[in-house]
Amino acid sequence: MKKLIAEFVGTLWLVLGGCGSAVLAAAFPELGIGFVGVALAFGLTVVTMAYAIGHVSGCHLNPAVSIGLWMGGRFEAKELIPYIIAQVLGGLAGAGILYMIATGKPGFELGGFAANGYGEHSPGGYGLTSALITEVVMTFIFLFVILGATHSKAPKYLAGLAIGLCLTLIHLISIPVTNTSVNPARSTSQALFVGDWAIDQLWLFWVAPIIGALLAGLVYKYISPEPKS
Repeated sequence: MKKLIAEFVGTLWLVLGGCGSAVLAAAFPELGIGFVGVALAFGLTVVTMAYAIGHVSGCHLNPAVSIGLWMGGRFEAKELIPYIIAQVLGGLAGAGILYMIATGKPGFELGGFAANGYGEHSPGGYGLTSALITEVVMTFIFLFVILGATHSKAPKYLAGLAIGLCLTLIHLISIPVTNTSVNPARSTSQALFVGDWAIDQLWLFWVAPIIGALLAGLVYKYISPEPKS
């Protein structure tokens, strides 16, 4: 239960910090933080939580990460479903807090609410194929870095920084394509508030990250398996 509470709080912070920066600060007149600021915000949520709850739950904050770690031999199958449920609920809580804050401004319109999308709902107008490739590849790299940074032979205490910077770079690349998911819990939390098209396109932001995570788990386990105790 302590692990699940940690995952709930951590995913709440990821959604509130990352999506909150996009909704509240990205386009603020003259002083907005833009794509770079949003990318950095997502990275910072992971860095801060890595050191806050990494020793409790491993700081997954993402169903794709849990699945990739399981495929890579770093996580027990029996914990997958509880972790995923805690992550999705935490994301929804973060989105709910963001909604309550955002609607406090007179004239606020929900709009995209930082939801992920493709086609006409992609920030840059990128289609389904581009979105699918982007999410698979970016999640693959994200899990590849996570598996490497947390390996027993990797430098200690630097994993959180490496993983957070990787997520920042991923956002710098892919925000224009899909608004960057690589995280089904983050996508679900925003889609349920937007409804309509966001729900219709949500399948891609579950399927693609999971495919990327599974591939990364297989590849990394092959090139650098953990020594057997």
